[in-house]
Amino acid sequence: MLSATKNVGIIVYVGNCGVAEEEPSMAEQVIDLISAVKELHGLSCQELNKLLRDSENFTIHFHSEKGSTIKIDVEKLAGFLPLHLIAVLMSSDRDESLLRYLLCGIRLLHSLCDLAPRNSKLEQVLLDDVKVSEQLLDLVFYLLIVLSGYRQENCISCSLLLVHSALVASSLHLLSGCISLQWQDLVQVLLAHPKVDIFMDAAFGAVHVAIRFLQVKLSDQYTGLHAKSPTAEQIVNYICQQCEASLQILQSLCQQKVFRERLLRNKELCGRGGVLFLARAILNLNVTPPFVDSFTVVAAISRLKAKVLSILLHLCEAESISYLDEVASSPGSLDLAKSVVLEILELLKAALSKDPNHLSPCSDRTFPMGLLRLNAMRLADIFSDDSNFRSFITTCFTKVMTAIFSLPHGDFLSIWCSSEFPPREEDATLEYDTFAAAGWFLDTFAAANLSNAINLEITLIPSNMPQAMYAHQRTSLFVKLIANLHCFVPNICEEQERNLFLHKFLECMRMDPSKSLPGFSFTSGAQRAVTVCRNLRSLLSHAESLIPNFLNEEDVQLLRVFFNQLQSLINPADFEENQVQEIKSERSISLDKFSRLSIDEHLQVTNMGRARKTIMGSIDPPGINEK
Repeated sequence: MLSATKNVGIIVYVGNCGVAEEEPSMAEQVIDLISAVKELHGLSCQELNKLLRDSENFTIHFHSEKGSTIKIDVEKLAGFLPLHLIAVLMSSDRDESLLRYLLCGIRLLHSLCDLAPRNSKLEQVLLDDVKVSEQLLDLVFYLLIVLSGYRQENCISCSLLLVHSALVASSLHLLSGCISLQWQDLVQVLLAHPKVDIFMDAAFGAVHVAIRFLQVKLSDQYTGLHAKSPTAEQIVNYICQQCEASLQILQSLCQQKVFRERLLRNKELCGRGGVLFLARAILNLNVTPPFVDSFTVVAAISRLKAKVLSILLHLCEAESISYLDEVASSPGSLDLAKSVVLEILELLKAALSKDPNHLSPCSDRTFPMGLLRLNAMRLADIFSDDSNFRSFITTCFTKVMTAIFSLPHGDFLSIWCSSEFPPREEDATLEYDTFAAAGWFLDTFAAANLSNAINLEITLIPSNMPQAMYAHQRTSLFVKLIANLHCFVPNICEEQERNLFLHKFLECMRMDPSKSLPGFSFTSGAQRAVTVCRNLRSLLSHAESLIPNFLNEEDVQLLRVFFNQLQSLINPADFEENQVQEIKSERSISLDKFSRLSIDEHLQVTNMGRARKTIMGSIDPPGINEK
């Protein structure tokens, strides 16, 4: 049965085997695209270039699998290949054999695009021909739509999981490889396309499916490979690399202001939580044995989480539309957002804990882990500054913050008031090699002896900030978190939020802090209250030194007000260990003390005008005096 795709000199149709074939028109030369794809995809850009230099009339000769000699006009091959792959994708059964063939075709297309800037004929066809560029975009769109439709229950084959993840990455990288190397130019092309919303949905959806497949292999639910096949670590490393390469494309697109502004108007991804579903799936990735001892797997999962948090950060920083207002527009998406916030808070708890179970097992790692902890703190700052999430974060995270201030003074100083500790995180960009990545899968699973699979090399380009800057940013975000939670804005915050953080902090001071921060030794009883005040005083002093480079005066003033109010409410005798059972009655005492705060002190918090808070608009902050 013929499929309706016709081009100059070629008709694409589906043969009996289900794979697209080509029938030449009577007036044009036959181009056997299927044989060309199967035979040429294994040639690198350099090898293709050498063949073309030695060829006549841009025609190369090669031997088919059956031993016959085939001639291919590479100029026509480049012009027909995108449309051919679209036809194959639309006309064939979407099984594993189809995906393998498409991966071969995409691999060859990448090689031709890489060669184009050095070859005028290929450049004219692939980069300058508007019609071919449109076909390349359509190919990427169709591929992502198909790949986003795969479901876990239909993909029990390990090789299918691998080829799916490789196709998602290689398809997305066609955008920068064949459309434009400049992100701002690429974004303009995408936004001008009438189906840009479909592209956004399909891109995020396809990456989400690949992430779910990664979780399948991390939990080792399916064992479809023989013992002599590539090791479980090699397989997980491969999928991790494909997922990171794909997510990195989405991250780069969201770094462009006009793209993320357009993305915020996508109801499926923002209003209905599509981005949040992807974020939650990545944050839920759990490294279990035997992968906990793999430096590459642990580091790759950490970088995936750091990158998806970076995407959320870019969306939250958009100016024209409030992303948090969008996700809070319906109860379902708000609950989804809160589940993501919980995962972020768990990351922070792990980052602030010395418990070996909460820290990376790869303390001697040689692979960058990404800015996971710093990005988590940045998001905690943003979410806690929003009225939809402030009370939620206060309820869920105050116990951990109280435990932090209960640390022995020396530990607290070294962690929060020093420029040398903790060691900075290392960020990195993955340099993705489409040819090598596709080749690893195709060569490994085509080999007769799968036990000879080699490791796929990974290239990471580091991007680090100075140690002191990292430490100061971390401390400043901690101060901002306290300021956000203690800030009360009339007519915006609900009345029950008034001094909620202060009261919750007092309540948590009577609890065992070792449950929140295992691995530390804490003082008990009355001495703990003294330690908390001492640590707060040190943080306040250090925060003042971070103005104006890392903190503004309004944040530090709110920290000062919180410290003064807390100090006025603390009675060390109330914190003796043998009075733990009287928490409820002591809570009532604290409330009585709290109600006796002076009106002037109360107004210091409620009327705090903070220049950076959007909820306050352009109101100038009144003068605030220390109690």
